[in-house]
Amino acid sequence: MFQAGQTGLVVRIPEAESAVRAWRERFDPSARAGVPAHVTVLFPFLDERRIDAHVCSVLADVLGRHGAFGLRFARCGRFPGVLYLVPEPDGQLRRLTEAVAGRWPEAQPYGGKFTEVVPHLTVADSQDDGVPDELDEIEAELLGKLPFTSWVSSVDLMVHDGAKWQGRASFALGETCEMGETGEM
Repeated sequence: MFQAGQTGLVVRIPEAESAVRAWRERFDPSARAGVPAHVTVLFPFLDERRIDAHVCSVLADVLGRHGAFGLRFARCGRFPGVLYLVPEPDGQLRRLTEAVAGRWPEAQPYGGKFTEVVPHLTVADSQDDGVPDELDEIEAELLGKLPFTSWVSSVDLMVHDGAKWQGRASFALGETCEMGETGEM
């Protein structure tokens, strides 16, 4: 499903981990590949070979034009075979996606597969693993753990190394964030 050198930009939602970790480990391939609870800003982004100091500088500038913001997760939503948490309001997330995709038009959200990008935090994605019968059960359990809030102050660049997703850089909203010498966060 994931290829070495693929990259993505995500907003980590650590407040969701206790509610979704067990379900994501069972039913979300990205969780099994090392991606924490998150809302995707842009996937796929540029191939890792294209990400250099200049791209990071431009990315920091593009993202730095957006201020930090809060999200509330109070309900679930569904796509075919997918259960997710709905971030509200989602306008800032949409603007981040639009800004990055506007700067790099070759990096369209989800490869251009969807006409509308809906910000979401995936809990169960069974499109490749068969539909779990437990979606209603998972949703009922999650509703008992909602609502919660999250403060978004950065966007993380993640890279797939062929086996797992690794964090490579973090870009602060509202200010520039530099990548470390090793490229690690």
